[in-house]
Amino acid sequence: MNSMHEVVIIDDHPLFRQGLKDLIAMASDQLVLVGEADNGKDGLDLVRRLEPSVVLLDLHMKGMSGLDTLKEIKTHHPGITTIMITVSDDAENLTASLRAGADGYLLKDMAPEALLAGILKTSETGAMALSDNLVNLLVVSLREDPLPKTKEAANLTPQEANVLAHLKEGKSNKQIARDLHIAEGTVKIHVKRILKKIHVNSRTQAAVWAVGNT
Repeated sequence: MNSMHEVVIIDDHPLFRQGLKDLIAMASDQLVLVGEADNGKDGLDLVRRLEPSVVLLDLHMKGMSGLDTLKEIKTHHPGITTIMITVSDDAENLTASLRAGADGYLLKDMAPEALLAGILKTSETGAMALSDNLVNLLVVSLREDPLPKTKEAANLTPQEANVLAHLKEGKSNKQIARDLHIAEGTVKIHVKRILKKIHVNSRTQAAVWAVGNT
């Protein structure tokens, strides 16, 4: 049985907030809206007070930006799943959000069913939600950085390489642990070491690196 996830929406566009509320209502057995705000400051107040499990966050807002709001959430509430939902397909915005700890980056012009599927995927499994057409953009962005080009150059151990292969498939730590017959805590340690060795800041960046370099 799926668990219920409490959701806060932070977006300064009333029509899009309503659209998100309609999507949440379509998944009422898994998602429940507990609050909404039209700016980052009020959104942070809601997050502090309600401690939701999921935040759906716009990137570009008047006043406090979505990126600054994200950083505050991840600093003080690192366990809250925070998904950026934005019109921006700019590589700089994408990488900045992922480096700040975003658990997903979805575009507002996605089909509603795909948008909801991405939200549910991250909420349920912890796997990164990323619009399909942004994967190549992220690959190009990472290739412009001075990263090791192969798993051998990164000095990954065989088990780290196995974990990375599963990350590339978008699997959560729990799924990787089950597939490799190791403890979930061990997977977390491997992921941390992988990120350090290939010089990236998130499991999504690691997955994209794996697509382009293994």
